[in-house]
Amino acid sequence: MARILVVEDQPKLRQALRQGLEEDGFEVFTAESAESGYSLATTQAPDAVILDRMLPGRDGVSMLRDLRANGSQIPVLMLTARDQVSDRIEGLDAGADDYLVKPFDFGELLARVRALLRRRVDERSLTLRADDLGIDLLTRRVTRGGQEIDLSRREFELLEFLLRRRNRTVSREELARDLWREPSILTNVIDVTVKQLRKKIERSDSQPLIWTVRGVGYELRDGSEASE
Repeated sequence: MARILVVEDQPKLRQALRQGLEEDGFEVFTAESAESGYSLATTQAPDAVILDRMLPGRDGVSMLRDLRANGSQIPVLMLTARDQVSDRIEGLDAGADDYLVKPFDFGELLARVRALLRRRVDERSLTLRADDLGIDLLTRRVTRGGQEIDLSRREFELLEFLLRRRNRTVSREELARDLWREPSILTNVIDVTVKQLRKKIERSDSQPLIWTVRGVGYELRDGSEASE
């Protein structure tokens, strides 16, 4: 039985989430502040966290940053009543795995939680490789030719996304929708992140790993002959 931590300060919503999740077969424990939520997240080993962005005192974004800074990779679904793009970007960049705007359909919330849990199972069991580059999804360690490479969170997520789809062209629209989760994000933001990732993982004595597919997007090619 998966264990879900709900951090929500509104009593009615907190209880409704608990009841609905328990009826769907989850074990649920709750907190009403960032302080108590952080304590439970670090001591009770939940399988996923549903985290309200706006909490009394320290907010959910601050709590999430502290979790990630301490190495926690617990999947986090962030809830918010604020639908500004900048707010969603801040939450995702702080380490949220998904974002849901209030009011929401409970069926959608359940689907998103299940998706996060499936993803976590995959991450626990997989190491991804292409040529002499590898990423450990548990430790978030990236190496190429035995040398460790330091990536930002977004660069790591981009590399993982491309590796899972290696030898297949990934469009900028797909990256915006499924990785950034911002369909309207400017393409130059994506292009800059790809450029930064390339600088860190590419080697002058080897064929490039990440190729530009003109007018479409990018492709991570594993040991194949290619030209831009």
